[in-house]
Amino acid sequence: MIPDFRAEEERLRQGGGPAAIARQHEKGRLTARERIARLLDDPPAWLELGLWAAWNMYSEWGGAPAAGVITGIGRVAQRHVMIIANDATVKAGAFFPMTVKKVLRAQRIAREQRLPLLYLVDSAGVFLPLQDEVFPDEDDFGRIFRNNAVLSAEGIPQLAAIMGNCVAGGAYLPVLCDTVLMTEGSGLYLAGPALVKAAIGQVVDSEALGGARMHAAISGTIDFREPNDPACLDRLRRLVAALPADPPFVPVEDRPFDPLPFTQAEYDVRDLLRHVLDEAPFDEYKAEYGQTLVCGFGRLAGQAVGVVANQRKRVRPAEGPLQFGGVLYVDSADKAARFVMDCNQMRIPILFFQNVNGFMVGKESEQAGIIRAGAKLVNVIANSVVPKITLITGGSFGAGNYALCGKAFDPRLIVAWPTAQYAVMGGEQAADTLLDIQVQALRRAGRAPDAAELEQLRQQVQQAYAQQMDIRYAAARLWVDAIIRPEQTRSVLGWAVQLALRPQRLPPLEPPFRTGVLQV
Repeated sequence: MIPDFRAEEERLRQGGGPAAIARQHEKGRLTARERIARLLDDPPAWLELGLWAAWNMYSEWGGAPAAGVITGIGRVAQRHVMIIANDATVKAGAFFPMTVKKVLRAQRIAREQRLPLLYLVDSAGVFLPLQDEVFPDEDDFGRIFRNNAVLSAEGIPQLAAIMGNCVAGGAYLPVLCDTVLMTEGSGLYLAGPALVKAAIGQVVDSEALGGARMHAAISGTIDFREPNDPACLDRLRRLVAALPADPPFVPVEDRPFDPLPFTQAEYDVRDLLRHVLDEAPFDEYKAEYGQTLVCGFGRLAGQAVGVVANQRKRVRPAEGPLQFGGVLYVDSADKAARFVMDCNQMRIPILFFQNVNGFMVGKESEQAGIIRAGAKLVNVIANSVVPKITLITGGSFGAGNYALCGKAFDPRLIVAWPTAQYAVMGGEQAADTLLDIQVQALRRAGRAPDAAELEQLRQQVQQAYAQQMDIRYAAARLWVDAIIRPEQTRSVLGWAVQLALRPQRLPPLEPPFRTGVLQV
């Protein structure tokens, strides 16, 4: 069955809950989601990324729904943009470790697709109880500001609207952007009035220290001072409208289909491809060889794409024993490696469909060179220069995750169905292995468990492992960008393909502009 996560998704979209939303409104401010909805041309077409970030994490601090920041891709003034909006209803928009990770992922996607970035800033800065996990490392808070500078130097527009708090180190984010807007009542300063008094004994109010009027008239830090959120968002839309026009996009309509057959242990993956790809012919590559992977050339949103997909039914090669679906054999790994190289030679993007148990094990497989074949496939995917987009419909186990472009191999976008599962191995095998380890440890301690204790241990191991295999566990840690419903597959992948090709359609900057925007 396909799990239905919609009720939980709606709860996540409530952020800090009704009381926190009411407090935001009492300040005369919109919530982050209200700001985004007002900004977008077509709010229902918005592709939110990382909704499940930090799911069931930070419980000792009351949780952090969606990691306290909202990210996603939508159209503003007929231009595709990446939006990053602090959710002030969640711990005043403070940065948890997963908040940082989510913002960095959004920046990376925007950089690869050359998408303008819009930052809606309303944050109290680093969540101090976890500052040691947020502050110092190369993938921590400071990396956001480094990325601001690099993106600016690469000519990718960044516009920041300060619409609430913007304090401490977080104050650098908007000021490192190309254009800065700020609403009345907001605050932009390295240290707030209380900290200034404690540090240097100076008594100063928020407006004189870092209010919109001060920064507009005295420090010269901001470019536009706005009376309120609606005026600020209207100005932001006009500024985006001044950017170069987007290349033409082809709307991609979903085709309703029953996803249940594709949750079974065995099915023909070509049937799934027919629901996702355009109705153009699918040219299957080496169709009679390495049949546990289906590779071929098709079209999506009118664009040529390469496809690498697990075959889930058992197949019988011309010679040798029956091969199991969802398993990578030497011949299928060799075929896919060559196919990925061909896609790079032809400069066309690759779609990976994952429902993979892993590589075949055993004496015969090792002697045939399964490690060599797997290394070859991993190598070409790692070095691939064409856009890669990954969909996980079922299992994503072990090295199969790597060999079919898991998160570690830089897919432009990686999404999953609710039926997807992440783990180093399947549940039954893992439970047996972990149980055996625990039993051996007990025996070394001089105690042999009886049958009842063994069964109890088995249930505990299976329950813990099942929780970690849940795709929400993976999405909470941003191992996937989004959990999508099966019926959204065609439109999401079609949009992703066109976004991936977007940089190739934009003219290069002539001459190259090598420095970032400076605040003068």
